[in-house]
Amino acid sequence: MSVIPTVRAPAPLKVPAVAERTLASGLRVLAVRRASVPVVELRLRIPVGESEAKSGARKADSAADKARLAATTLLAETMLTGTADRDRGQLASELQRLGAGLSANIDSDRLAIVGSVLAPNLKALLGVLTEVIHGASYPRREVSGEQERLVAELAIARSQPAVQAREALLSRLYGRHPYAVELPEPAALQRVTAKQLRALHGETVSPAGAVLTLVGDLRPQAALDAVEESLTGWSGRKAKALPELPKHVAGGVTIVDRPGAVQTNIRLGGPTLSRTAPNYAALQVANVVFGGYFSSRLVNNIREDKGYTYSPRSSIEHVSCGSRFVVAADVATQVTGPALLEILYELGRVTLLPLEDDELVAAKRYAAGTLALSTATSAGLASILSMLAGVDLGPDYLREHSAALGRVDAQAVAAVAGQFAPSGLAAVLLGDASVITGPVQAIRPLPADRG
Repeated sequence: MSVIPTVRAPAPLKVPAVAERTLASGLRVLAVRRASVPVVELRLRIPVGESEAKSGARKADSAADKARLAATTLLAETMLTGTADRDRGQLASELQRLGAGLSANIDSDRLAIVGSVLAPNLKALLGVLTEVIHGASYPRREVSGEQERLVAELAIARSQPAVQAREALLSRLYGRHPYAVELPEPAALQRVTAKQLRALHGETVSPAGAVLTLVGDLRPQAALDAVEESLTGWSGRKAKALPELPKHVAGGVTIVDRPGAVQTNIRLGGPTLSRTAPNYAALQVANVVFGGYFSSRLVNNIREDKGYTYSPRSSIEHVSCGSRFVVAADVATQVTGPALLEILYELGRVTLLPLEDDELVAAKRYAAGTLALSTATSAGLASILSMLAGVDLGPDYLREHSAALGRVDAQAVAAVAGQFAPSGLAAVLLGDASVITGPVQAIRPLPADRG
């Protein structure tokens, strides 16, 4: 008979020394030595926020918002397609020669340039980054090609029920705030010109409030010196902050009709505690217990016991203006009502009843273990430090949060359990309204002004 070994408690998280310098331009630079492999990871995080034209005079859901989302999306996709000195192929060849890679992505909060390079070639990669920052040219041919590709990808993405359900939930939570929409409209994307991208680059790609993080086989002070030398002359204004989130309106169910659908995509969400809240660690543990990992109550109930769905889950998502708790489950149409009832039951159980000792211990160890794993590689550590710096949290947060997870007890979880109350969440169901409306209405009323 085999014996399952006891899982040891995670060791205290070790946080490496971080050298830091703020340049005259406002760029913060972090450098961490981790010499296990001869590679340096690079993360440049630039806040984007609102455009100058929109700040202070926002018109909700305007054409300007849609145009900006399309333009910023295309900006990230085409930033590395050419500079004043090199075309796309030449840039790619230079990166290959250096044993390096660079990519860019963007959302409502930040533009991220992500890269890695063989350690001896860090200074040369900084030179390429500087070339892109100062001279990205957005060639018309490249812009046109990326537009066609993105429009095709958007058509595929928007046909996916999971994407439609997420968009519906975000729209329900945020109304006409920029967070309500994550994907641009194809028509708006097609209207963006190379000239507009060059102007947007000048407005958006600014060092003010930006953070450059370097982790790997480097000498921290020498790396800081190399950054300061390479990026001298980069200037710009800090992006305007996004508007405050609208007041949350909880309760009810919004049904988005998908005639003939054989599956219903169930989504619930609402605002929750931020990372800096004193009891955030307890909230994270409670989320793990409810639906944050494979041994959660939600999985055991509607997957293992009842077979309603394959991968139900819950998560805490962080954005600059706030944090949200999200529940997701995709179920067969005929069990929509029972599945929703069980989700609400499990939310109520976490809200009202104390956790069992064994599930509390398991959830704490899972949360602490995943935190340790996320910082175990240079790439993971660079990403986490960049993210934390972007919300004004230092590396000590990692140690403090790890210790806080270890201190969480049943009383601490009970103190934050109200964050899971079903009455405080908004619900969106994407499915065949003719089939699911009756069973859902019997469980949770449909608002007269929605659905």
